[in-house]
Amino acid sequence: MEKKIIAIVCGGDSSEHDVSLRSAQGIESFLDKERFEVFIVEITGLTWEAHLADGTRAKVSREDFSFMVGQRCVHPDFAYITIHGTPGENGILQGYFDLIQMPYSTSDVLVEAMTFNKFTLNQYLKGFGVSVSESLVVRRGHEDLVTDDEIIQHIGLPCFVKPNAGGSSFGVTKVKTLEQLRPAIAKAMNESNEVMVEAFMPGTEITCGCYKTSQKSVVFPITEVVTHNEFFDYDAKYKGEVEEITPARISDDLAERVSLITSTIYDILGCSGIIRIDYIITKVKADDGKEHDRINMLEINTTPGMTATSFIPQQVRAAGLDIKDVLTDIIEDKL
Repeated sequence: MEKKIIAIVCGGDSSEHDVSLRSAQGIESFLDKERFEVFIVEITGLTWEAHLADGTRAKVSREDFSFMVGQRCVHPDFAYITIHGTPGENGILQGYFDLIQMPYSTSDVLVEAMTFNKFTLNQYLKGFGVSVSESLVVRRGHEDLVTDDEIIQHIGLPCFVKPNAGGSSFGVTKVKTLEQLRPAIAKAMNESNEVMVEAFMPGTEITCGCYKTSQKSVVFPITEVVTHNEFFDYDAKYKGEVEEITPARISDDLAERVSLITSTIYDILGCSGIIRIDYIITKVKADDGKEHDRINMLEINTTPGMTATSFIPQQVRAAGLDIKDVLTDIIEDKL
């Protein structure tokens, strides 16, 4: 059987460029080489290049995503997108692949655009009963439409200021005083034209991965995230300043509820491929005075990190599955 050619598409134009390269190397190591011929394709602005086995690079045609390996013209059969940030996580690249009729690993243009815009996603899912924190958006050029006092009155302190479109905690600040607010907004504006100011929710942070094909629906074991930093920032994510506990130290009942919500959100949005949803579990008092757990969605990652130590590979191992088989499922479901 002739091997299908898989292009692992990485890089991108955000601060997460180098993180994406590490994910591409992870995916390349996971893929079944008996079934697939694999190339890493790095995209940076208008420079699109395939990494070749001899250490050289080949220019990728934007007309049909082909490239030359010696005298051979390689036409990939499938794009495994692992760009974190633009253009791979906001629908732009998905639109391109739709135009050239190449199947890809992620959700479609609309889902990617919506999940990348944190504020829009939150407001949409609130209509389906998903619990999210209070938030508002400050847009570049319109920063003065809302005063500092109005922001604090609506959101409260402490609060998080983050790029509305971005990831890996670049540009995120936990704001504790009124004086810290505008510098935090300016910092986040370096990453995105829109900034979300979000209410702080004290609680247990967890994350849960999921994928579905025409044949199966899989929700992975939940990971508990324990950081000794102010929050789960870049250093916590990528420099080991965090404990990642899989499965999470939560009750079976709560774990079932989180799994159900994850699967339901996947279906509400019409997702495809692997996603990972981050949550905060907070304690709230019911009418009878008893405390119960509220599951609050933080954000959805549609191209989650895929290094050997990333959350999804951890959760796959905890589920007793092989990441090679999971990736094969996702690719062959689209081919």
